[in-house]
Amino acid sequence: MKSDKKIKLSMGDQKEMELPEGITLLEVSRQVQADYPSIIVAAKVNNRLRELGYALHKDSTVEFLDLTNSDGIRIYQRSLAFVFIRASMEIFSGCKVTVEHSLSKGLYCEIHYKRPIVEDDVLKIESRMREIIEEDVPFVKDSIPIEHAKQIFNELGFDAKTKLLDFREKPEINIYSCGWLKDYFYGYMVPSTGFLKLFKLKFYDPGVIIQYPEKSNPTQIPEFKEQSKLASIFREAERWGQIMDVAYVANLDERIRNKNYDELIRVAEALHEKKIAQIADMITETKKRIILIAGPSSSGKTTFAQRLAIQLKVNGLKPVSISTDDYFVDREHTPRDEFGEYDFEALEAVDIELFNEHLSKLINGYEVEIPTFNFHTGQREYRGNIMRISEDHPIIIEGIHGLNEKLTQDIPHDKKFKIYISALTQLNIDDHNRIPTTDTRLLRRIVRDSKYRGHSARNTLSRWNSVRRGEEKNIFPYQEGADVMFNSALIYELAVLKKYAEPLLKEIHKNEKEFSEAKRLLKFLSYFLSIEDESVIPQTSIIREFIGGSCFHDEG
Repeated sequence: MKSDKKIKLSMGDQKEMELPEGITLLEVSRQVQADYPSIIVAAKVNNRLRELGYALHKDSTVEFLDLTNSDGIRIYQRSLAFVFIRASMEIFSGCKVTVEHSLSKGLYCEIHYKRPIVEDDVLKIESRMREIIEEDVPFVKDSIPIEHAKQIFNELGFDAKTKLLDFREKPEINIYSCGWLKDYFYGYMVPSTGFLKLFKLKFYDPGVIIQYPEKSNPTQIPEFKEQSKLASIFREAERWGQIMDVAYVANLDERIRNKNYDELIRVAEALHEKKIAQIADMITETKKRIILIAGPSSSGKTTFAQRLAIQLKVNGLKPVSISTDDYFVDREHTPRDEFGEYDFEALEAVDIELFNEHLSKLINGYEVEIPTFNFHTGQREYRGNIMRISEDHPIIIEGIHGLNEKLTQDIPHDKKFKIYISALTQLNIDDHNRIPTTDTRLLRRIVRDSKYRGHSARNTLSRWNSVRRGEEKNIFPYQEGADVMFNSALIYELAVLKKYAEPLLKEIHKNEKEFSEAKRLLKFLSYFLSIEDESVIPQTSIIREFIGGSCFHDEG
């Protein structure tokens, strides 16, 4: 409730406003919306993420969030998913909706009904969604006792949510209503459905992709780009989850609570080993000479490359490795980014001409002196590293540009085998709350950076957006060009990462700008019970690259 008392709001760039105490963020956002490139959906108040319904009662620093912000996009996407679930349940009475994973710059969902969903069905759902959005239905949040929530979810057939509540420590839970439908979501919502006018549905057999704007272009729906190989690897991940009978976090928590997770770990690791062996067989059978491995940050590329080399040796080959880092141009020729900093991730940071010349000579049986890049002097050096290989010596090259054809432009296509690796988790929180693959990789990186690089969680979080921009530019556009994709996610790993990541995230002070992201990740980790006994995790496991104990990592 507003009063006659005034409070001061600071909004950066020396902009200050004096407004009545009790004013909501929504009311303030309407006054400043013209200053933002897209619709404001939330805000940070004194560094804490808040919904627009939040009322202000004291002097505060406010940062409004639109669709150019990661939190803003998450809130918009989550709210759209809620409307999609409601519309689907209204049109197909008794159906079960699952929100699966990101795909083709959208959110892939499935509707489980007594018959398969067809394209006309998707048009009906979209039409109903637009009606709900036109009605501007409010999203209402209520805090209710756990037992009451279980009753609601049981009546709606939300079994995974009911089971998850068995592991909740707090006696109450926040649930949202959108008209008749009540649901639980991990994170905030927009104030009402009227905020969600920008979206599109695409039938993607057997499911549906919810399309929404990107941060880089927040007022447009991006053009659909087919990602059939990525879709296939997600389907494989789903099959792996079925093999292990762990589709949701509650299934994993139950195994941990009952101390019945040893076999789960062994099966997860065996699935990885079998897949790596299959990839090695493909390389051996096709007699590929150059093996290129690329993937986003913290995908486990180093461990994967080592395990692949072992499987190639099992097949009678003698793999060798070459690092693109040793082919960096001298420092004075390194390109710079838009901030004037050296851009070591740019393709032009590599001497492509020399790299291709050496690869061509090697696969044709000639002797080559491999350079070494001195990172202290910023200069390429030659230290007598002579290499000559025969046909049973495939060359393994691991690096961010591995899938970019320009990196190996002089090498015939039939000599190359490209592998894309990423951590595409097969686990979801429940039917409607997915686990973004980026969160798994981010937690891996936080733990690894602390253990091996001396970086705090705050430091890792502060760099993450830059890392993600590099991935969007240098890796993701080329992923469908891979000959094979490898999913490095382990269904149990978040329960292992939890005990390492939580204390690091708790070190971030509430006054630091990374605090709200740390708080979000801590909330996410709270869904997991922790695996304390790591003795069953093999030394060859990809997760060992991050938590330690890897037989492939020199821990000094």
